Amino acid sequence: MADFFAQCNKWLGKNMFIVVLTGLLVGFSANISDSPLLRKVVVALFAYMTFVTALDTSFKDFIKVLFKPWISVWILVLVHLVTPFTAWLAGLVFYPDDPLIRLGYLIGAAIPIGVTSVIWTAIVNGNLPVSLVAVTLDTFVVPIVLPLFLHVIIGQSIQLDYLTMIEELMLMVTIPSVIGMLLHDWTHGRVAEFTHGFGGATSKLGLFGVIAINAAVVMPHINWDATIIKTLLVTLFIVAAGYFVGYLGSFALKDRTQEMALTMMFNVGIRNNACGLVIALTYFPPAVAVPMTLSILYQQPLATIITRFYKQYKQTGV
Repeated sequence: MADFFAQCNKWLGKNMFIVVLTGLLVGFSANISDSPLLRKVVVALFAYMTFVTALDTSFKDFIKVLFKPWISVWILVLVHLVTPFTAWLAGLVFYPDDPLIRLGYLIGAAIPIGVTSVIWTAIVNGNLPVSLVAVTLDTFVVPIVLPLFLHVIIGQSIQLDYLTMIEELMLMVTIPSVIGMLLHDWTHGRVAEFTHGFGGATSKLGLFGVIAINAAVVMPHINWDATIIKTLLVTLFIVAAGYFVGYLGSFALKDRTQEMALTMMFNVGIRNNACGLVIALTYFPPAVAVPMTLSILYQQPLATIITRFYKQYKQTGV
């Protein structure tokens, strides 16, 4: 049975594009509306995925990065300064006469790091401690940076339920990752075998579930008409630019490795679009939510493409 789950995990790891694409198709065809219960299911799935991922990481390594978080801080600079500037420029070029769409791209580039960035970092054997520290620090930075950013750039003050946001992020990332890392050290790494078998396979299926749920929830917010084609293309460009900013940012590191470059690409490129969607729908006209909605369609597929190219490069050296 252990060999069966190990083979399943290996197959899913090699075919994440199929997992992501199937999740999107299932979500698009499912008639599911957003609800408090559904959000709890998503939080639980994220918590499980983070826990399984953390079982393969030492708590001591996490603490080392936490006390010398320069790379993680650099990631936050890219997330909250560089990518918003990139989105602002793209908005001016492609939508000079549509301030609402430009605002949507700007908010989408300023929102927190997405939790799935940790999962993708683990899939490519990236630097998990750096990724976890970046997401953890961002949890506490966002309540200060995001309102300030919106007030300075947009001139509008907003009141968000940041306590709930922090609580959810603690439940999804911080608590399960700490428990997983402590178990790793307590068992001297033996528990990591779980991540390469049953745990790894089920966590990837958990990612499938999260993608399907998100796709189902955002579908009602997309108006499929002729005007959406341009927005789809521009959104693809901006989401891809986020990954590229992370890649370029990795060249600033003294000891740059391919694994660290991928870690930065996922941390900078993958965002918490659910947070952006809440901000857009609560405080602004519906058009502002369109870029965030479409971004959800691209982030995970692009992550699978990056992962696929990286694994092919490692195998062939080309």
